[in-house]
Amino acid sequence: MAHLRHSFIFLTILFSAVRGVLDPISVAEPKLAGGTVANNAPPGPFFQDFKPPFPTNAWWSGFAAVPQNARVIGPVPYASICTNDSFQFGLSTSEQRRFDGTSVHQASQLDYGLSFVEHESGMDTHKASGWDTQSLSIDFFTKSGNSSMRMFLVPGSPYMTAQFSASTPLFTSLAGVITSLNGVLPSSNVRAVNVTATKFKIVNAIGTYLIYSLNGAITLNVDAFAMTVKASAPFTGVLRFAKMDLAPFEKTLDTYAADYATGVETDYTFNGNQADLIFTWNVVGDPTKLLMLTYPHHRRAMVSPNFLPLTSLAIMTLKGWMYPTIGDSWTMRYTLTDIDFNAPRPPDASCLGALIKGLEYEVAHMGDPEQPGDFYNWGNHIAALSRLGLIADEVSRPDLVQQVVQHLKATIAHWGDPSYTNVQAAYETNWGGVANKAGAGSVFVDFGNGQYNDHNLQYGYFLNAGAVIAKFDPSWLNATNGVGTNADMLSFIARDIANPSPKDPFFPVVRHRDWFAGHSWASGIANGAGSRDQESSTEGINAFYGTLLYSIVTGQKQLEQFARLLLKTEQVGSQTYWHLYPNADPNDRDEPYPEAGARSLVTIGNLEDEQAGAWLFWGAERVEIAAIQILPVTPVNEDLYDAVWVQNVLNYTANELADPTMGDAWKSVIYLAYSNFNPQKAALLSTTLASWGSGNSYSNQVYFTSTRPNPSGKPICASSQLNPEGIFLIQDVESGKFVTSTPSQPDLTANADHSSDASLFQLSFMPGGGSMQNFATGMFVTADPNAQHGILAGAAVPSTWEMLTAVPDPSGEEGVFNLRSGSNLLWIDSSSGSLVNSATTQAAASKLRIVPPPPPQGTFLLQDTQSGQFVQASGDDPTLVATVSTSQEASAFAVSSNSDGTTIQLLSTGQFVSATPSTDDPLQATRGEAR
Repeated sequence: MAHLRHSFIFLTILFSAVRGVLDPISVAEPKLAGGTVANNAPPGPFFQDFKPPFPTNAWWSGFAAVPQNARVIGPVPYASICTNDSFQFGLSTSEQRRFDGTSVHQASQLDYGLSFVEHESGMDTHKASGWDTQSLSIDFFTKSGNSSMRMFLVPGSPYMTAQFSASTPLFTSLAGVITSLNGVLPSSNVRAVNVTATKFKIVNAIGTYLIYSLNGAITLNVDAFAMTVKASAPFTGVLRFAKMDLAPFEKTLDTYAADYATGVETDYTFNGNQADLIFTWNVVGDPTKLLMLTYPHHRRAMVSPNFLPLTSLAIMTLKGWMYPTIGDSWTMRYTLTDIDFNAPRPPDASCLGALIKGLEYEVAHMGDPEQPGDFYNWGNHIAALSRLGLIADEVSRPDLVQQVVQHLKATIAHWGDPSYTNVQAAYETNWGGVANKAGAGSVFVDFGNGQYNDHNLQYGYFLNAGAVIAKFDPSWLNATNGVGTNADMLSFIARDIANPSPKDPFFPVVRHRDWFAGHSWASGIANGAGSRDQESSTEGINAFYGTLLYSIVTGQKQLEQFARLLLKTEQVGSQTYWHLYPNADPNDRDEPYPEAGARSLVTIGNLEDEQAGAWLFWGAERVEIAAIQILPVTPVNEDLYDAVWVQNVLNYTANELADPTMGDAWKSVIYLAYSNFNPQKAALLSTTLASWGSGNSYSNQVYFTSTRPNPSGKPICASSQLNPEGIFLIQDVESGKFVTSTPSQPDLTANADHSSDASLFQLSFMPGGGSMQNFATGMFVTADPNAQHGILAGAAVPSTWEMLTAVPDPSGEEGVFNLRSGSNLLWIDSSSGSLVNSATTQAAASKLRIVPPPPPQGTFLLQDTQSGQFVQASGDDPTLVATVSTSQEASAFAVSSNSDGTTIQLLSTGQFVSATPSTDDPLQATRGEAR
């Protein structure tokens, strides 16, 4: 009966936490195109008293994921394992912390196993008895139900707390024999030690633990050379355990041992753009004397904290020192962003020309709507397209907005179509969530999506795109998509990653968020839910940015406030634990990484439970490590890219930024983050880019840069950042020769002595540069990425290999440029006569003069280059129309040019061609004299 009573008390305490929790987004059963699916990693008997949904990304999920024996870091500052026999735990020390040149390591250790004599070993004789958004309780029990041990696992507690019921406590050293119990040393002369007390000091090879009995004296026994301590009789009451690293800590641990937390309520209050995140612990004893430990990000945000002196208790963790505070409630205050879809200021006027050209080009080249094959790659691409729609709206181009929206509708429609099977979203039933159906059977599909890896890194993109559609077409939300409405589909995605309420019967609360850690973990239950980790902190931020936009278009004000808080706290977590500051004071109370060598790395690539370092699972380059903490670049990250960090990133990655073999996709987002500090320099650096990756675009590059704070008031974009456009000749400055390219010899070669022998080229805009089209053949100039031969007019349509960027020559000479190839980012060298993309620096590039052709003079035929038809006009019908197929049928025109312009005269009538102001009226040869 005692066991049942304690269980009821704990569940009641947990239920009280609902009082401060928000309403659910919905409680509707998920209906998805893939139906339901059970993944191949169901939980073990740990949840035997409960049904899904279950936490998949919590610090303790490894207790439940089969084989239920993962070592977890938690409840911090401890590490622990739930074995079939006992609850094992330990505390690493500052001496175990090391920096290897790439990563800071804080290796965990296990010091003791805690159980009771009557316990029967097995996976099914320990189970969860309750949990909240931070803490967990576990029951170890006998099958008869007569004896039990309950662990209260509360992050931040410097104690491990166990409640025994009619059970005989048993402690097993995991670090050699026990050498002392309350100062008595078992030995060959003292075969057994029996101590009766309410406080004990127990010593083994790892140091000293303090044990407190809160319900009267208990007798503990230890034999010589033994590794176990056993109570002399069954016990009902609470024992607390704390590692004592330094002798001065004992007084603090003694003072506050009697009052303990069993769970925690996570609450939120909002007042305009200010939000309070409140932790209130459920305390047995005096709430005002609850001793808890704080992380750096807590201390920076806490309002009116009751900190103890730093010397009273200090525990080094991977994220820096944890220091003590007293009391059952913390309030952490944050200023929330009011940025949502667009930047808080319009694009700089100097950038509008490039921005509009980029939008027109990129919208026109979206191609057919994508057929999704996964969540992640499809998602970051369509989110990038959705930004085009938002930017087009801001520059008053509704025609482009509608093209983007229609494209997004068509591609998202696949997710609601049960007949589309390339990829399907399904409701996963073992744990409770939206998953890639194919991924439910393989951890290798979609980065482990079916086992709850990376949902936060993937689903934010989906919500971004869906919100943009709904912003411009609200009726789309209520339209059916094959299995429900589009609003339903978006709600399932939002509930999977940002469900605010335990009242939702299908999804856990904010799946990836670790409220005590201050950020999300991307890793789920794969591989037994071992070490928690997250690489891309900004894609974690994007999960809540997508939630914010979704909440706005669906009118969910409460969710909107919650999303802004999630977003802000995730940004704070990123700045605290992923951003490194070489000049930070290593002795600062709130510096997570005291090691100067670690901070010199500027950016953490991967934060795990036991290490944080400048590395990635898939890449080791500095630009990759930095960029993954920047992308996707959206307006809301204005507060994230702080001036000190972005300058450090630019300097740290400088050599790789100058290396043409490094991908432009990484460089582009580094320049965007830097634009938050110096938009003019960032705009200039961005002109060196030839591609932007699937999650960014030329238009977004210009937009974000052009909307940055600009205290200097100087133009952000220079007029020279755009290629010349029009019809030109090209002249090699050093030799004076003009460039030719013919159908029989398409290679561009500087071999003509006179401009009259030169080829004409049509230069047109492309994002990041421009295309060059041989006017005579209609073929586009293309460049071999290996530079095995010269550039040649041989491509029917322009793409990356056909992009050439004209950069003004450093000499400043009018009309003289250096050309850079988009195919390999090398510069054009014409020293051999052939134009070859082989020069590694602009200084080594040839000087090329882009020359307007001489004005046409003489008699000509006119031909429409698109249709190939020739132009005809007559006295009976003076309208110029391209309708005849042969030159013999074409009309002849006299073309004359002077400083005032060019005139065209129909020779058969002597009439000059004229145009009316209206764009609807065709050209006609009807004027007797030119004016």
